[in-house]
Amino acid sequence: MPDYKKVKLVAIYMYISELYESELKYTCQRFSNNSSPEFTDAELMTVYLFVLSEQEYFKLKQIHRFAEEYLLSWFPQLPSYQGFVNRLNRMPEAFKALSMMLFNCFTPKDCDRGISLTDSLPIVTCKSKNRKARVAREIVDKGYCSTKNMYYYGLKLHLLAFRRPKRIPFPEFIGLTAASENDLTAFKELYGDQIYNRLIFGDKIFNDKPYFDIKAEKQNIEMLTPVKLQKGEADCIRQREKAYRDLFGKAVSTIRQPVESFFNWINEKTKIQEAHKVRSTNGLAVHVFGKIAAAYIFLIF
Repeated sequence: MPDYKKVKLVAIYMYISELYESELKYTCQRFSNNSSPEFTDAELMTVYLFVLSEQEYFKLKQIHRFAEEYLLSWFPQLPSYQGFVNRLNRMPEAFKALSMMLFNCFTPKDCDRGISLTDSLPIVTCKSKNRKARVAREIVDKGYCSTKNMYYYGLKLHLLAFRRPKRIPFPEFIGLTAASENDLTAFKELYGDQIYNRLIFGDKIFNDKPYFDIKAEKQNIEMLTPVKLQKGEADCIRQREKAYRDLFGKAVSTIRQPVESFFNWINEKTKIQEAHKVRSTNGLAVHVFGKIAAAYIFLIF
């Protein structure tokens, strides 16, 4: 392994170890006789994040095989593949907490904290329209992705991100819902009460004037979306307003476009959208939050 990768491996391990001792251990504490395993949780997270981000191996079997072949001198207590997967599946909350810490601690200076972009990305566990979900059925259901004209079983990854001029946006909040969940409903439940003094750009699904009128008064939030046609509106009004609505919609879509670039980047970097091989609820959470953490660990180190 090249020296620069060795340096990166050590840096990631030291960073994860420090965070684990200060905060992450409280998300995955054990109360059993095996509460202090020889292969520590910090080592487990380091192996997963390093191999995924640096080697771009996306499957757990590939990650474990690489660690077994090239990292055993660094991590001599590496468990078997089955043990490695079982340990990972106990740590979804640790990866979620790590992701939020990375966002909070490494927010770039060029982020515009007064302007945010919001959208969602489908996380697919099964693509077929007629098949039923067999994995993580308590949190997944069937949804439809209009962008890809695709029915699927899975989740939605919801994003609220700071706008960055001429760059992909930087996440402020991320959250998961079932695939059928409306984006506006998810916005209200996940972070609608946590943000203030913000101009937000979203798609037509966020067009809810009564709700955002209240938010404007209480939290100084304004949501801008392409104009949604009203049922029963007179044709003469539609024709008169068409040019303005088209221009306004194009302007909003242009500002929102970097959200798509963010999703394309993180999917290309981690294959986060493809969850077909996941076999449990905890495994699905690790798949999402672990890959988000790996993408930003790669940028930071």
